Amino acid sequence: MKIAMIGTGYVGLVSGVCFSDFGHEVTCVDKDPRKVEMLRNGEVPIYEPGLQALMARNVAASRLTFTGDLKAAVDGAEAVFIAVGTPTRRGDGHADLTYVMAAAEEIGRALTGYAVIVTKSTVPVGTNAAVRAAIQATAPEADFDVASNPEFLREGAAIDDFMRPDRVVVGVTSERAKKVMGEIYRPLFLRDFPILYTDLETAEMIKYAANAFLATKITFINEVARLCEKVGADVKQVSKGIGLDERIGNKFLHAGPGYGGSCFPKDTSALARIGQEFAAPMQIVETVIKVNEEVKRRMVEKIMDLCDGSVNGKTVAVLGVTFKPNTDDMRDAPALTIVPALVGGGAKVRVVDPQGRSEGEHLLPGVSWMDDAYAAAKGADVVVLLTEWNEFRALDLTRLAGAMATARMADLRNIYSPKDAEAAGFVAYSGVGR
Repeated sequence: MKIAMIGTGYVGLVSGVCFSDFGHEVTCVDKDPRKVEMLRNGEVPIYEPGLQALMARNVAASRLTFTGDLKAAVDGAEAVFIAVGTPTRRGDGHADLTYVMAAAEEIGRALTGYAVIVTKSTVPVGTNAAVRAAIQATAPEADFDVASNPEFLREGAAIDDFMRPDRVVVGVTSERAKKVMGEIYRPLFLRDFPILYTDLETAEMIKYAANAFLATKITFINEVARLCEKVGADVKQVSKGIGLDERIGNKFLHAGPGYGGSCFPKDTSALARIGQEFAAPMQIVETVIKVNEEVKRRMVEKIMDLCDGSVNGKTVAVLGVTFKPNTDDMRDAPALTIVPALVGGGAKVRVVDPQGRSEGEHLLPGVSWMDDAYAAAKGADVVVLLTEWNEFRALDLTRLAGAMATARMADLRNIYSPKDAEAAGFVAYSGVGR
């Protein structure tokens, strides 16, 4: 099938590349000429394991192209995906639909025949109806249907998530649109991956409800972790004990410095706002947002306590600043709360992150960037494990402690055990919920 993918951000690029690997003819569209040129040269503007090789393979097979010409891409396309950004709108917490609606109007002007206009971006309930109205207003004679197809991609594992999904959710209002979407996802259907067809509003709600629930699990275990510290329990064992209950499950029950990234902060905020607008307050979600911010601040207090109440004049080595490993994404990362607080407290902060420097350099002023954990720890007063990159999971703790002025560790991901840290020469160790 011929597909146009509007937007080459994280969702649009991964989806476009993967659709082309299904055998479809995909044209990815972006308004930024530099980005288009970069993609045409085989350069990927985001870090996602395996994406560059997959993109190159499908470009070489002539199934994947990049352009800034939306009209040409839409001409003859059987499906046009909207995968533009929906950032949190400043001031009210709602999703900003400016780019979505602009894309819808431009698509309407470009349609030359029947097509399904598919919203891939995460959008509030009712947006697809608004997209339909915008296209009809722009092109009253246009022949089209609207579909909702939310993404469920984990950064760092997006290709596998697309190719081997837990489920594919498709909101449609006609059999014609359902048939087109069925053909697009036929490779997954043939391998028995679940495809759930719903109405538009249900598909929109599934996306928000899923992310809010996962954010709630993370925040719940972080609250439990705080109580564990007070009563002397070990949150890792608590997580294991409750996670073995199949009704609960063991995913997203790892205590840490709070959630961040491109989805959870934005989507919980938007869902809370939707609830307020429809006089059905999402009180649990609102509390999750509040507690998550408190968790981040509590991590700063942990580091301060390790340094006898003050980091002024202290050297702090921070290992990992992206919101999770295997991505370069810094959006709403706990590091954006924790590191500035350390700098503001007078600390000399050294940062090591395999992929975070490109974004982090302008987001975290006043820090020194280093390439090696041991070099960063040399002469440091405390080392902070903030993102669980594989590079930081098997450090030589004896070597690390030996390089430090004072061997203290704030293990905010519970990577190491207190006993191992003590045996390696650390005089102070602080985990989360232990």
